[in-house]
Amino acid sequence: MVAVAILVLVAAMFLFAWLAAEGLKADTEQFDATIRTAIHQLSSPALTQIMKAFSFLGEAAVLTAMSALAIVLLSCFRRAREAVLLAITMLGAAGLDIVLKRAFHRPRPVPFFGTSPDSYSFPSGHALASLCFYASIALILSAHVRRRGVRSGVWIAALLLIGTIGFSRIYLGVHYPSDVIAGYCAAIFWVAAVSLLNRGAA
Repeated sequence: MVAVAILVLVAAMFLFAWLAAEGLKADTEQFDATIRTAIHQLSSPALTQIMKAFSFLGEAAVLTAMSALAIVLLSCFRRAREAVLLAITMLGAAGLDIVLKRAFHRPRPVPFFGTSPDSYSFPSGHALASLCFYASIALILSAHVRRRGVRSGVWIAALLLIGTIGFSRIYLGVHYPSDVIAGYCAAIFWVAAVSLLNRGAA
């Protein structure tokens, strides 16, 4: 498991670095434009409302509230170590989002629906934070479930939610596809790093 975590961490780091370098040279423009156009062609009033709902589940305020609730519940059930790890994961995700956005200061695309947030575009904070939170919850839940089918169900639900949140940001036009992929890479790197630190401290 340690070797897998290290491999995942390194792969995520290199993919993020490549995306960042390509983005700085504007070499992702054609890729981003093609994906944005293809997704926008799927738009409809009903789908837009659904995407707004999923995007809401990746909002910083929502994830902060759910993280706080999860930490309290874990503490009540005497899962202090898991509560601390979740807190570290989410605080680190918030810090990474701020530092990386300011480091690359990529302007937002013109949104398809609504208005763009005031923050920079690269990487997607929704993608980063939602993967950190929902994957952490899936890790915690699956660790206490014996049945393989239930564990698989937990992970499938988490991955679908994470993926749909990222998709919603592209659909709404407030992020480039490369922003979302980079957000996932940063999150995978951070979750893997926390996992390794946890194993090292165990």
